[in-house]
Amino acid sequence: MAAITDPQLTPGISPPLAPKARTMKALVYLGPGKKALQDRPVPAILEPADAIVKVRKTTICGSDLHILKGDVPTCAPGRILGHEGIGTIAEVGTGVAHFKVGDPVVISCISSCGKCEYCRRGMYSHCTTGGWILGNEIDGTQAEFVRIPYADTSLYAAPAGSDEEALVMLSDILPTGFECGVLNGKVQPGGTVAIVGAGPVGLAALLTAQFFSPAAIVSIDLDDNRLAVAARFGATDTINSADGNAAAKIMALTGNRGVDTAIEAVGIPATFELCQEIVAPGGTIANIGVHGKKVDLHLERLWSQNISITTRLVDTVTTPMLLKAFVAKKIDPAQLITHHFSLARIDDAYDAFQNAAGTKALKVIIDG
Repeated sequence: MAAITDPQLTPGISPPLAPKARTMKALVYLGPGKKALQDRPVPAILEPADAIVKVRKTTICGSDLHILKGDVPTCAPGRILGHEGIGTIAEVGTGVAHFKVGDPVVISCISSCGKCEYCRRGMYSHCTTGGWILGNEIDGTQAEFVRIPYADTSLYAAPAGSDEEALVMLSDILPTGFECGVLNGKVQPGGTVAIVGAGPVGLAALLTAQFFSPAAIVSIDLDDNRLAVAARFGATDTINSADGNAAAKIMALTGNRGVDTAIEAVGIPATFELCQEIVAPGGTIANIGVHGKKVDLHLERLWSQNISITTRLVDTVTTPMLLKAFVAKKIDPAQLITHHFSLARIDDAYDAFQNAAGTKALKVIIDG
């Protein structure tokens, strides 16, 4: 895995990156179940706060799969997919103060103006003119170039000498697991945590939950390979839920009490239902999963149990802290990377990611 010492990523050097009137390769959403690698115009600066980034590496998120299923109506056919990546500044608008051509950057999945009411409250995901727009409402990162609005508050300087592939995990998955799962789930020292779903975002929650030294972290999934990865990443117990007895096994592990924090990291009714069955009195259910169908809420059981249920779209407010933890080697997000593809083979990358049970894929890296 390359560290950021490449001359193309060295501050102060201005390689021939500025996109002129030409085309680029980009993966385009064509409607539910349809996508294609197409030639598209290289994006241009539209606002003074914009930057154009030459994408070095990107990846695929579960949210991209939800778009392809038709679960995200804000994403219209014709949109370039992707909201994660690292790259090099190719061009900046006149209002960009903190970046210059040639600077290596981490692209945030959330675009924030930094000025509206929600941004002032730290809810960047609900920025009135930003939020999760990359690869959703505006063209995204699964392309050779991408336009980043509000560059000063939506990009992060890539730490010198860092593993650039690992930095891709700082775009979305690591802050998502941490903010939506660990922080919203109120993980505490000595507490008990169950993470339902050992896919990439569940594993990101597992890695970052260990910042708070819980006494037990139980990983629950249908896939024995992913459970083995979870154990390697620090899960104290793993449970294969295929037999339908996961709740009983959790109760046996916790003295029939349940867990203090149940993190839902899949996004289907069955996994949210399981969280309701295993949460202890006074506990928290933290939802990370993107839900495309309605879910039953069993208040007939939970109304008297002092349960908190939290939801969140990642705000990326913790990205600066996570970058510091990464540089200090307190966390290794490169562990999440299993496969590598060129942009020309992005269809193969999607096939590997969608068929993870067979390919054993977690996060795939796509070279721009």
